[in-house]
Amino acid sequence: MILCGVLLFGFSTTVMFDIVTREIGHPWLWLQEVTQTFFIYAIFIGAAVATRRNDHLYLTAVSEALHGTPRIVAEVVIRLVVLGVAFCLIYFGYKNFLRGFSSFRMPSLTPIASLYAAIPIAGALIALFTIEQLVNGLRKGFDHPEPREDLLATTPILTVPSGVRRP
Repeated sequence: MILCGVLLFGFSTTVMFDIVTREIGHPWLWLQEVTQTFFIYAIFIGAAVATRRNDHLYLTAVSEALHGTPRIVAEVVIRLVVLGVAFCLIYFGYKNFLRGFSSFRMPSLTPIASLYAAIPIAGALIALFTIEQLVNGLRKGFDHPEPREDLLATTPILTVPSGVRRP
């Protein structure tokens, strides 16, 4: 989560510096490469974090409508699909990463593989978090209880009936 915040902050900061340096007439050309790197890593690491928090790649409407054994089966099937996607990200992302050493980013001449590395990294994290959810779900259940209403209550506002003076 902190890494996502750092990546988003880095992306926003480099965009701002890019705009400022262009406006003053002295653009830093390498800044666009840094901005792209922050953006791509933020997307893929963010997808992994969202998977960890059950906010991404997850079909809640289907499983939450079920109870008992059908719910467990649905939850396991959904997570196995996510695991399949994660393995595709790892496999094809790694192949793309290796091919990226033949192409270079301009003006730094950095291999484009430095960007493609985010894909298998995210796939590995998504796989890890999905396996964690499967293990925890099969041990403790897949229920995601809603927050209690009494914990969400706000402090009541003291009202005074009309015509009554407060001491």
